[in-house]
Amino acid sequence: MSRIGKKPVDVPSGVTAAVDGQNVKVKGPKGELAFRVHDDVVVEFKDGKVSVQPRSETKQARAMWGMSRTMVSNLVEGVTKGFEKKLEITGVGYRASVQGKNLVLALGYSHDVVYPIPDGIQIACAKPTEISVAGVDRQRVGQVAAEIRDWRRPEPYKGKGVKYAGEFIFRKEGKKK
Repeated sequence: MSRIGKKPVDVPSGVTAAVDGQNVKVKGPKGELAFRVHDDVVVEFKDGKVSVQPRSETKQARAMWGMSRTMVSNLVEGVTKGFEKKLEITGVGYRASVQGKNLVLALGYSHDVVYPIPDGIQIACAKPTEISVAGVDRQRVGQVAAEIRDWRRPEPYKGKGVKYAGEFIFRKEGKKK
């Protein structure tokens, strides 16, 4: 039994939700999002709440039940508050800046890395060593942050690279003489 799936998703005031078969659309102050729920799950909207139930008691249906409820919850949270991931850059000479519609990263390569900012995503650099990725779609925010991190992952010897804020980097001891 899904403990997450049992709880209905509250739709706050100022947010409109519409369920059309397997499609869920949510519109709020920050934008509009949609999600197609798996066929093993039934979704219904009544009394200001979106509830999700499995069609049968198969393992697949129970797995999709909790996942679908979480996805609908992410839609509601995205259009009300939005999502944000913070990245930190560590290393001498490593820095980031936003120039127009591009994020320019100096990460120790012979050239600067130019990352075009996708639509629906806002990237800000409060300091040259901090990057903030924000948006309404949780999956896209996480994907963009992961793509930026992939340009120079943190290495275990000196800890240089791009890491998530609060991420622990397991440090290794270097060679001994």
